[in-house]
Amino acid sequence: MSEKDRQTLPGDISPDEFAEVISALRSIPRSDQRRWGEVYVRGLLAVRGKKTMRALANGAGSGSEQSLYQFISKSPWDVDPVRGDLARLLIERAQPRAWVVQPLVITKVGRHSVGVERQWVSQIGRVVNCQQAMSVWLAGDRASCPVDWQLALPECWTDREDLRRRACIPTDVGSCPPEQCAVDSVSKMAREWGLRGRPVVMDLRKTPPQPVCAELVARQLPFVVRVDASSITPLPPGPKAPPGTPPGPAEGWVGSAGLLSALHRRRMPVEWFDHTTQTMRATSVGAARVALRAGSAPPGRPERLDLVLLAAWTDPARRSPSEFWLSNLAQSQLGTVYRTAMLARRVERDLAEVSDGLGIRDFEGRSYRGWHHHMTMVSLAHAATVLSPSHAQGPHTPTGRATPVTARDPKVSAA
Repeated sequence: MSEKDRQTLPGDISPDEFAEVISALRSIPRSDQRRWGEVYVRGLLAVRGKKTMRALANGAGSGSEQSLYQFISKSPWDVDPVRGDLARLLIERAQPRAWVVQPLVITKVGRHSVGVERQWVSQIGRVVNCQQAMSVWLAGDRASCPVDWQLALPECWTDREDLRRRACIPTDVGSCPPEQCAVDSVSKMAREWGLRGRPVVMDLRKTPPQPVCAELVARQLPFVVRVDASSITPLPPGPKAPPGTPPGPAEGWVGSAGLLSALHRRRMPVEWFDHTTQTMRATSVGAARVALRAGSAPPGRPERLDLVLLAAWTDPARRSPSEFWLSNLAQSQLGTVYRTAMLARRVERDLAEVSDGLGIRDFEGRSYRGWHHHMTMVSLAHAATVLSPSHAQGPHTPTGRATPVTARDPKVSAA
């Protein structure tokens, strides 16, 4: 790489960590493409303000804008090997404990960028002209980083051949609801990338949780998903279990009121680190085993789901819980499951403090391929940031001490 293409890295980015992260580009076959990939990531890290192609090119040196555009929008390199190598590096270096699904809404003024439509966005609560995407983050107490991206394409983009052709949407890519995009993404990471499945943390309060949970169960993926209380309709109580056995699905209580009472009786304090406030907190959490109908489950999917329902009281003055989570981690400790769920806060903070500043919403191109290429480069820039020592020792990470486990931290299967 010539000196004019070598932007100076910010002082808080370790050159050694940057070189290690950039090694994920080795799966790109051509050396010139790998070179422009490094230029692009350096630009994301070094250029201030909006990460337009022109701004990144000016940071790299005159005459490189067309080359960067060609690398991002036109070059046919595959993102999956790069993302898979990045994920394996992060597993080795950051020791993540969960795969956190994080939605991303990218508002747009025009209608030409791939996937843009005026659509209802549940996270915002109104109709917005935007792209909707799902990202999967490897998350631990010290750092989190996005490793895979899925663009949720509305049917108006997949059903019109002229739009598909204009945006270069592959023939095997169809319309996909955001939640299904997330399920497909984590399944690919486990199956095709060969990663050991970690608990999938996901917010399903705005959608019926049963179909997604049934998909994850069928694909043998562990999960902890946040749900709305109104979406939980447990099956009627089953036969009474023999004395001495732990309460099974729908046993020991009758109806929703009985379930809430059982959760209230079984609650216990769980200590966890809140990454949004940088403090250790204690929350009362109760658990009970429940059985749910999977809804309109497709062939091969379970019709009945035997899960664990967690309820958390973040406001001690309220009798009713503030949060509900469903999980298939029946043999894990209650505190471990809840602390895993709270890693979603780590991701929310890193999205706001790191990825937003690296241009996660700044891609101005119109092609499906270009969008995925840009997001992959943002992931590399994010990894170089969070793996650098200055970030690991920053104010918004817990100390090196392990998060304490509360006394009497029983396994949720005994709840």
